[in-house]
Amino acid sequence: MSTTDTTIPPGYMRNAAGHLVPEDQVREHDKMRDQVARELAAEAEELNARLRAFKKKALGDIADLVSIAGDRYGVKLGGEKGNVTAATYDGAYKVQRSYAERVCFTEELEAAKALINQCITRWSEGANANIRVLVDRAFRTDSKGQIKTAAVLELLRLEIKDEDWQRAMEALKDSIQTAGTAVYIRVYKRIGDGDQYQAVALDLAAV
Repeated sequence: MSTTDTTIPPGYMRNAAGHLVPEDQVREHDKMRDQVARELAAEAEELNARLRAFKKKALGDIADLVSIAGDRYGVKLGGEKGNVTAATYDGAYKVQRSYAERVCFTEELEAAKALINQCITRWSEGANANIRVLVDRAFRTDSKGQIKTAAVLELLRLEIKDEDWQRAMEALKDSIQTAGTAVYIRVYKRIGDGDQYQAVALDLAAV
């Protein structure tokens, strides 16, 4: 229950506009919807807190493991950063700590986009129509207005021997800027007695 609920007088419900509405004027189905959404949201917040606590504990435990290993041999093992895998003795589980750089783009991305469009305009249509679709997809923004990094970087993998295209790729490379580092904890469970592992899903979309 949220803190705002304590200020609601008995026999009333607060609507989305912040107004108090007598409960007998609220439809039963609206009350049912409110109850379902409130209970699920409360459970989601609890799960979120548990996941954050798990990540904090996992990072701390792995950092301790690395530190102890370094102390055994009298060396400092790469500070806090570095990809590390901790496996159970029987190999049934693996827990990985991995770091990945967050990438963003400077204003030079607009120059790259203009050069790419010049290339596509100059080239004949037909086979290059697929490249137009790829480029349009690469520069499409998401719901937050952000460029999709992976889609833009995919353009660098295209092997096109064209001087203007190469200039565009240089501008694209120059536009790439590191915006920080993200750290991930991934847990894997071995499938049977083989060498294959399956990730233990920790996000709703993957469950």
